[in-house]
Amino acid sequence: MKLEGKAVLITGAKGGLGTFVTNAFLDAGAQVAGISRSIRDEDFPNSSFHAIAAELSSLDAARSAVNTAIQKLGRIDALVHLVGAFAGGASIPEIDDATFERMIDLNLRSAFHIVRATLPGMRAQGSGRILAIGSKAAVESQPLSACYSASKAALVAFIRAVAAENRDRCISANIVLPGTMDTPVNRSASPEADYSKWVQPQQVAAMLVHLASDEGAQVNGAAIPIYGREV
Repeated sequence: MKLEGKAVLITGAKGGLGTFVTNAFLDAGAQVAGISRSIRDEDFPNSSFHAIAAELSSLDAARSAVNTAIQKLGRIDALVHLVGAFAGGASIPEIDDATFERMIDLNLRSAFHIVRATLPGMRAQGSGRILAIGSKAAVESQPLSACYSASKAALVAFIRAVAAENRDRCISANIVLPGTMDTPVNRSASPEADYSKWVQPQQVAAMLVHLASDEGAQVNGAAIPIYGREV
């Protein structure tokens, strides 16, 4: 129970990766507040879980969600930001503005809002862990996914800036960069793929738990690759 007594806020807590991560943190003994657009306490039948149905479309919305989490948990020791999405299949001249804005909104702006809302409390208490999910595409761009790759690369830079700015208050910030994850959505999108090469969500969840624990205390500003058998 390496996170016993810790209060953790997870965004995107319900979904392909979110379900694995939320259960991993609960299994590690954490008190968890989980944010998703549609989520209920019954989604995770554990007395340590608290659902917060919310979006992160603005700073005000993020602040409201953080305040609700603090009311439920008392404090936030770790923020685990899982919100994100993929859009691809078009070359750069063919990408429309709506796709660009969607990638920036979901992969960068949501992180910007929730981190801004969470940091003041962490700085006041003099401790905290901020964790985010990036992508292998942030450091190894592929054709026909320019907006996705760019938004994830920006997220890496943002998390590293958070790490640099807040080390004086014992707050670390790290980002995990998985390759293609073995989730139902990804299987549906690529039915002919070799799933055995994909990243198992349990591996990503275990890394996030480690980084939030005392054992990961000295890791800061890291972009950690988890590429599965695609290495």
